[in-house]
Amino acid sequence: MTPEMNFAIRYLTKYEYDSEVVDNLNALRVKPHGNGRQRCDEFSVRLTPEVRLHRHTDYFGTEVVEFEVSRPHRHLTIDVRARVGTQESSEPPQSTWDALQSPAYREAGGEFLLQTDDAPGHPGLDALLSTTGAASTPLSTVLLVSELIPDRFEYRRGATFVDSDITDLLEAGAGVCQDFVHMGLCLLRHHGIAARYVSGYLYAAGADQGHESVEVDTHAWLEALLPVAGEGDPVWVGADPTNRALAGEAHVKIGHGRHYADVPPIKGVYRGGASAKLDASVTMTRLERTDPASSARS
Repeated sequence: MTPEMNFAIRYLTKYEYDSEVVDNLNALRVKPHGNGRQRCDEFSVRLTPEVRLHRHTDYFGTEVVEFEVSRPHRHLTIDVRARVGTQESSEPPQSTWDALQSPAYREAGGEFLLQTDDAPGHPGLDALLSTTGAASTPLSTVLLVSELIPDRFEYRRGATFVDSDITDLLEAGAGVCQDFVHMGLCLLRHHGIAARYVSGYLYAAGADQGHESVEVDTHAWLEALLPVAGEGDPVWVGADPTNRALAGEAHVKIGHGRHYADVPPIKGVYRGGASAKLDASVTMTRLERTDPASSARS
């Protein structure tokens, strides 16, 4: 049986408004995804003020939790807790470039083959495309992209903004994980490899440190669709260009989309002239126990 890593996750968000607001409508994409290598055992959302929650699954398969605080208020607290088990990813498949042209691959890739964030004619992008285009296989291209981006660009907070595009990354020469992923998506899609943006968390403590709580930020990586030799269905392979590695058991996936705008953790609007002060934190605790009694409560 494949060894698991188990985590308790707490995502705590507090808004303070300098005057009363009303009709505060929010959509949360914070529930860990269930897939072949990841299992969400517990999940809860608690709000102050208390209001009814509404849940649905979006087009890309991410659970969305929506709520509205209609009465006047000056504080909003969103307390999300989850318990998750993850496993190592399977060995990525080797395949040829010709396999990307099969109708089955094109159908599976769908909209993830379409460019959504481009910088046509930019010399920096042309140079990156030339380098990555020399890789011998689609898998080699994914691995090269994950090494090349952190080689060419500095990870630096404040160099870009949440709505920055890859032109901003190229011009600044620096960015954060979101920018690195958008660049990776652009490069892979240019080479005919379907790729999607992934939002989640990365446990940063050493695997040998056992039961330990760490403060983390929301993280982003990408998944590339790689064909399988023969008649097998293509598979999605996670790659993290911020950390020069394939995604593994320390990566906890929330959801995916074409780009960041498809999977923001929190998106909302309210009515009123107040300014908001935001305080957000994510705590990941590695659990030694794997039974249901190992809850995310603290």
